[in-house]
Amino acid sequence: MLHRLSFRAMGGDMLAVLEAETDSRPSVLDEVPKWFEGWEQTLSRFRTDSELSRLNRTFDQPVEVSDTLWDVFQYALSAETITNGLVTPTVFDAVLEAGYDQSFDILPRYQNQHGVRTTTVVNPLSIVTWDEKSQTICLPYGVRLDFGGVAKGWAAHQTAERLTEYGSALMNAAGDIAITSPLASGEPWKIGIRNPFEQEADFETLKLKRCGVATSGRDRRHWSQNGLPRHHIIDPYTGQPAETNVMTATIVAPTVMEAEAAAKAVLILGAEEGLKWIEADPVLAGIIVLENGHTFYSQRMTEYL
Repeated sequence: MLHRLSFRAMGGDMLAVLEAETDSRPSVLDEVPKWFEGWEQTLSRFRTDSELSRLNRTFDQPVEVSDTLWDVFQYALSAETITNGLVTPTVFDAVLEAGYDQSFDILPRYQNQHGVRTTTVVNPLSIVTWDEKSQTICLPYGVRLDFGGVAKGWAAHQTAERLTEYGSALMNAAGDIAITSPLASGEPWKIGIRNPFEQEADFETLKLKRCGVATSGRDRRHWSQNGLPRHHIIDPYTGQPAETNVMTATIVAPTVMEAEAAAKAVLILGAEEGLKWIEADPVLAGIIVLENGHTFYSQRMTEYL
């Protein structure tokens, strides 16, 4: 029997699903929102008392960090590497400059800011120094970290791994989905891919057994700043919201963390280069929806339809 728990966390809608033999919902599901609350208190840039915010206020000296923050930092290093620098947590100030300075739940959709618009330089994560033995991170002056591009995928992966001892599990963290194993029947999980132009409708269904899937898009987290359309995915090479013909990119990968990073990279690259990038990686499959409504599928995506 499938047991579900829906809740809000990290500024998005969460869904934990666990297949168990009991008719009553396993108590472990009730722990999931508590896990997310703890992770958010560690990783959120919107909470001034979070561990990340404290780190972001400390420059030019090593700061010993928790296991959670260290693990996410290491994942961010990996994400930056596999995306050739397109997904990096050093976009903090560029995201602020674009107007994303508070949780999207309360972010004004129309913003008028005075002064000259500036372009923020996004440094590579290699500018940050860290030491594995002491588990410390040292931020150079003026560099701050934003784990918004990796935290949900990381949290989805952690949750699914914790739930797997109780049965086949799925964790959907605002579109970043981790799946631990097929259903007990051997059948795959069926995952609907939302139509970016009709938010209550799906345009495709994927059949997945053990993997991660993530969608990155401009269709939900967007706003207007001084009359200009803005969104939350920063191109680190320009320091601005990515100028792209991709509305959404959905990626299937061995883990949700890989899928999350790849989906953002494809959106930044644009449809043509993004599709080439997917095809060049033997473990990725993708669906790209353009802003004109046209859709492109990578060759390997047929395995999941």
